[in-house]
Amino acid sequence: MRNDVENDDDDDSYPKPVGRRCVFYYGVGHMLNDITAACWFTYLLLFLTEIGLSPRDAAIAMLAGQIADGFATVFAGELIDRFGHFKVWHGAGSILVAISFSSVFGGCLPCKILASCSSVVETVSYSTSAAIFNVGWAATQVSHMSMVNCISLNSSSRVVMTSCRNAFTMVANLSLYAVALVVFSSIKATTHADIENQYRWIAYTSIFIGCCFVGIFHLGTKEPRLKICVHGTSNARIAWAYWFKKVLYYQVGLVYMLTRLVQNVSQVYLAFYVMDDLQMAKSAKALVPAIIYMSSFFVSVIMQEMSWTGQRLKAYYSAGGILWVFCGAGILFLPRNMSAFMYVISVLIGIANALMTVTGVSMQSILVGSDLNGCAFVYGSLSFLDKISCGLAVFALQSFQSSSPKTEEALSTDYISVTRYGLGLLPAVCSLAGVAITYTMKLQTQDSKSLMEPLLE
Repeated sequence: MRNDVENDDDDDSYPKPVGRRCVFYYGVGHMLNDITAACWFTYLLLFLTEIGLSPRDAAIAMLAGQIADGFATVFAGELIDRFGHFKVWHGAGSILVAISFSSVFGGCLPCKILASCSSVVETVSYSTSAAIFNVGWAATQVSHMSMVNCISLNSSSRVVMTSCRNAFTMVANLSLYAVALVVFSSIKATTHADIENQYRWIAYTSIFIGCCFVGIFHLGTKEPRLKICVHGTSNARIAWAYWFKKVLYYQVGLVYMLTRLVQNVSQVYLAFYVMDDLQMAKSAKALVPAIIYMSSFFVSVIMQEMSWTGQRLKAYYSAGGILWVFCGAGILFLPRNMSAFMYVISVLIGIANALMTVTGVSMQSILVGSDLNGCAFVYGSLSFLDKISCGLAVFALQSFQSSSPKTEEALSTDYISVTRYGLGLLPAVCSLAGVAITYTMKLQTQDSKSLMEPLLE
């Protein structure tokens, strides 16, 4: 059932903006997830193919993780709505992420136990590690994303906190590439053991950096409490059917799914595109992503200083989507002898990613509104679509990649590789579809008068 709130003419009952310190503490809470996710999407396929797995088997390992992540988000959302305690779920998920992530890049333990290097054993081993890691990742993500709605009912504050979170996502990505650059420069890989050692150090360092920020988040952020004045009961859980009857639920779900497809699939194929298609210098493998995330960081910081309405969210999302369409077209047809233009495209991709991600996630806050007792389910169920679709998209592209010709003729100027489709065409199509769906939305920001006590105590 929906929360019915009492009207109050007292101006003090309006939701007030949260302070900058609260925004900062909230924003750093997803750093561990972000830095491990950056490593997951950027280097997992590279790592697995470098140690001998076929592109299809590598994609199976990623798909297993994405499927586990998808189902875990739904269950985590339901349990958080039932029992609350956002910080407990966040902390438990973070611990599981920290423990399990090193095993994703830590070599095949069953292979050593069974004394077998079978591709089947390797694929099962890495798929299992990926699934465990993603279960912890999902618990942390859902608790952190849904928490923003219980910290403040102020629409602009919710967008500001989401923007700050996105800014630290960029910091996490930049930190990863800085670590990777140092590791790849310091440790030369000549054998499978050397390759595993490289990625193991990247994983350990990423975990350490992320855990430091998780500690800051838990020390600085208090457990949010639902303080909504309701007729009858204050903690009645909202049934799933309530959300399924909302048209906006499906619209926001599709937009969020398409936005994550744009960001994640492009991140997976960026390194392949820079090195294989454009044949740029090895430093470009770190420099191009760094430019993207620096650009996104600055845009995210600027977006924190703005006031937001539903129409402004739609306008900025559409601007980012249209910008990605042009970037996708450039990537699809960029010739190798003009590879320097990739640096310009990288700046535009960073701007587009920030515009789409911040506004796409903020649309979920508008969907939730003041219905806080079902917010975790909303974030969990919408993330389910994101995780499954991303895993299937990468699996499909990698399956085709395994049968793609790799001769010199295949690399001629009139050949469009699977990597170009993954980095250029798919994100452009998803962006255009997201813009079309956003145009049909009716987003209304309602700063209700239901706030009787501070949500953060």
